[in-house]
Amino acid sequence: MSQPTQPPIAEQRPYSFERHGVTIQDPWHWLKDEGYPKVDDADVIAYLNAENGWFEAQMKPLEPLVETLFQEMKGRIKEDDSSVPQKDGNWLYWVEYDKGAQYKKWYRKPVAGGDKVLLLDETELAKDAEYFRLGAFSVSPDGRLLAYAIDDDGSERFEARIKDLTTGKDLPDIIPGTLSSLIWREDSGALLYGLANENWRTDNARLHVLGTPTESDVELYKEADEGFRVDIGMTSSEKYIVIATGDNETSEVRLVPAANPQAEPILIRPRQKGVEYAVEERDGTLFIHTNDGHINFRLATARIEAPGAWTTLIEGSDEFYMTDMTAFKDFYVIEGRRNGLDQIEIRDYADPSKTAPITFPEASYAASLGDNPEWDMKVLRLAYESMVTPDTVYDYDVATGKLTVLKVQEVPSGYNAADYKTERVMIAARDGTQVPVSIITRKDFKQDGTAPLHLYAYGAYGYAIPPSFSVTRLSMVDRGFAYAIAHIRGGDDLGRQWYLDGKLTKRTNTFNDFVDVAKGLIERDYTAKGRVTASGGSAGGELMGAIVNSDPELWGAVVAHVPFVDVLNTMLDETLPLTSGEWPEWGNPITDKAAFDLLRSYSPYDNVGAHAYPPMLVTAGLNDPRVTYWEPAKWVAKLRVTKTDDNVLLLKTNMGAGHGGKSGRFDSLKETAEEFAFLLWQMGMAGK
Repeated sequence: MSQPTQPPIAEQRPYSFERHGVTIQDPWHWLKDEGYPKVDDADVIAYLNAENGWFEAQMKPLEPLVETLFQEMKGRIKEDDSSVPQKDGNWLYWVEYDKGAQYKKWYRKPVAGGDKVLLLDETELAKDAEYFRLGAFSVSPDGRLLAYAIDDDGSERFEARIKDLTTGKDLPDIIPGTLSSLIWREDSGALLYGLANENWRTDNARLHVLGTPTESDVELYKEADEGFRVDIGMTSSEKYIVIATGDNETSEVRLVPAANPQAEPILIRPRQKGVEYAVEERDGTLFIHTNDGHINFRLATARIEAPGAWTTLIEGSDEFYMTDMTAFKDFYVIEGRRNGLDQIEIRDYADPSKTAPITFPEASYAASLGDNPEWDMKVLRLAYESMVTPDTVYDYDVATGKLTVLKVQEVPSGYNAADYKTERVMIAARDGTQVPVSIITRKDFKQDGTAPLHLYAYGAYGYAIPPSFSVTRLSMVDRGFAYAIAHIRGGDDLGRQWYLDGKLTKRTNTFNDFVDVAKGLIERDYTAKGRVTASGGSAGGELMGAIVNSDPELWGAVVAHVPFVDVLNTMLDETLPLTSGEWPEWGNPITDKAAFDLLRSYSPYDNVGAHAYPPMLVTAGLNDPRVTYWEPAKWVAKLRVTKTDDNVLLLKTNMGAGHGGKSGRFDSLKETAEEFAFLLWQMGMAGK
């Protein structure tokens, strides 16, 4: 079959609509298959296949480079790796990878001694699927059953199954269409779960009794607000099952006894717009982590008999952003960030002022609680890494304060941390706000304005991007790149206000921060204009769309993964899976003209202009429920006929995957190798 010599041009078909007195023309609207989530429109499939053909033709000369990068990255991964075993009850649990395997195997063995037992083989489950993802994984309280859920097409509609661990066989019980955790009743005879509705939203909590038809499952809770989603969990004490509902800014929690989930739920406090809270329990005392009194959250307590009467235990703080609280039998753990750096504090129930903060050796790092499944923990499992320190697993003895290294991520092909350096710099945005940037370079990096630099960010939903370790990133750094993470507003890297200052009416701060960080790094001679490559995915892909519209000359090349670029149209379409729940994040342009005008002013698709754009690689997933495939497809179609340059523009759609791209660890690595090869090609470094 001959390779295409010209990029495909999508047909323009007249389509328009009016909102708030404004007529919107959208001639590529037809790329949205009206039968979605089933996509079988012949014209749509033909266009996506044509774009994939163009991608393959343009990338074909780079196949040797892609393979070189892939082998480099693969060589840094221990193929027959395993996790550190962790005790849970009478068993030790861990996962292993076989050499060459794409997916994990889950094992356990008795604490008292004995042979290891294979619980679940992901490779076997994935053998006939183009895509595979294991969702929930939950062993019953009596240790005899395993509830697990799988997604085999990327649509994030999981099928729940139950395995008898004594026989190794699955029970007849199958629950299709789940989108939640799987939580066991105390007697191991029933499961709580949530079904995804037609709009890919969990609006319910249901109880399935083993051995009964799913049609007879009992609905324990039903959420009426279309913007809210239901999550199911369990307190660390395992006395109560948590049924939580909420959107991006408001929450409401109910508890039911794990011994009797059909008992009358205990409502902790009725929902109040803008108030978020989460609940733990110990000996009848509730611990409530909430932002009701301080933007950076406080910790309150209440008796379970009066769950709405909250008394402050730890005040909110301007300096310390409290992100989580975990209860254990004899102590509790507070996690948070101070000056943007992770903090872990052990607290005493009897004396909450008595604090034992865990200290770490580096100035910039990422640290968190690891897997700590038991209520009566004496030694905590911790996770630690930095941009130069591989993923490290610690045990922390609560009584002595001693940290013990259990495992450091192995890099089989070789890695010497002393060859690299990491920095954290502050760069002023245009409004004077100081934005932190984490940077990794080789020690011999010349900061003279000649080097290329890759800049990454996300900047939405209050998700902080940690300065973590990456074996793939080394392939860029070893070729002379500086690699930088911009901790821009929209994430909560510097506290809750940092997030709020990048959403709704302040959304453009996120885009401005990224551009200003790039300019600041240029001013500091890390790189030069046109020598900056950039990438981001999902909401970070929206960021990529905004910055190529506003400052196209800055970027040497841009990669936008599953980019949320058709923002206005998506937020106007309440039939889409996520839209109603996203209005607190982006605004509701259906009812609010100001929100409509703001979204229209920055939506990347709506603001494509007749000017030069940098070389761009765009990805999509046909089964993606988060950013539907037509957003990047429409954007690329419009760019092709609007932009004034001859720079490369590629669209790659995974026809059998969803939001995260390909699922196997090596297939995923191959896609990263393609991305890096594209960037090196556009920077004139394809031969390196």
